[in-house]
Amino acid sequence: MVNNVEETIEYYIDILGFSLLKTIPEKGELDWAMVKRNEVILMFQSSKSLKNELPKLKSQKPGGGLTFYIKVDRITELHEELMENDVEIISDLESTFYNTIEFSIIDINGYILTFSEEKN
Repeated sequence: MVNNVEETIEYYIDILGFSLLKTIPEKGELDWAMVKRNEVILMFQSSKSLKNELPKLKSQKPGGGLTFYIKVDRITELHEELMENDVEIISDLESTFYNTIEFSIIDINGYILTFSEEKN
C-alpha cells in the first residue's frame, strides 16, 4: 500500500534502479504497478484502491512495522550505488551473527528494505 503509485515507481526506478513491468491503468492516475530489479519483483497499490478492495485496511497507513528482507549479490556495490543516489540508509553495512552482511534503507512510503548477502 502506497500513498502515490506514480511517485513510488519514480523513486524505485530513478533512485533504486528498478525497471517498470506493468501498471493499471496503462495511462492516467495509476492504481497499481509492478517493478523489478534482478530477481526482486515488487507490486504497489494505491492506498485508496487497496482500502476499497480490503476494507480491513481503512484505518492503516503505508509503511509501519514491516521490513522487506532482500537477498542480494555484491552488497558493497549496491550500498555505494544507493549512497550516491542519496537514499536514506537507516542501518549501515554490518556483519550479523547469522553469517550475512546487511544494510537497511527506508523508502518514500516508510517501508524498510533490508539488503543482505551471505558471507563466503
